[in-house]
Amino acid sequence: MFQKIVTSMPMYDEEAVQPMRDELIAYGFNEARTPEEVDQAVAQKGTVLVVVNSVCGCAAGSARPGVGAALQNKVIPDHMVTVFARQDRDAVEQMRQVHLKDHPPSSPSMALFKDGKPVYMMHRSMIEGRGPQQIANELARVFGEHCSNQGPSISPDDFAQVSHAVACGSTIPRAR
Repeated sequence: MFQKIVTSMPMYDEEAVQPMRDELIAYGFNEARTPEEVDQAVAQKGTVLVVVNSVCGCAAGSARPGVGAALQNKVIPDHMVTVFARQDRDAVEQMRQVHLKDHPPSSPSMALFKDGKPVYMMHRSMIEGRGPQQIANELARVFGEHCSNQGPSISPDDFAQVSHAVACGSTIPRAR
């Protein structure tokens, strides 16, 4: 019991990571912070893009801006949901062990589900060393192949106003 309590606690100060959450929310994502919310999100009909958010530099510099740019395309997923690695630990564990069990854990990462089944996975290794536009191009290709919802997720004017949360985990205060 004690071990579960310790491992379920967020690693970083919630206030410090909120801008990283807010960036994805601004693009139209909903958060799944519990295992039940993860199950409900993945079970939605149609396509669901899941972003495993992270405090690392490649999330700040490439993953979040890249997915935001990808969601400006004419074709996007029906639903977008995010879980936050090392913050919403039970939700991330549910995503990884139940819904992405055939893929190694990775954060940041992105997965596209179609009718509850994963059809695409972008691991951290596919994010590191790539710029936001390269990630956006790859996601747009995947959206064109699997999705039919009309984009963009937010207006171009709103997209231009999104504040990018640029920070690295080594500079973020730990949770107390």
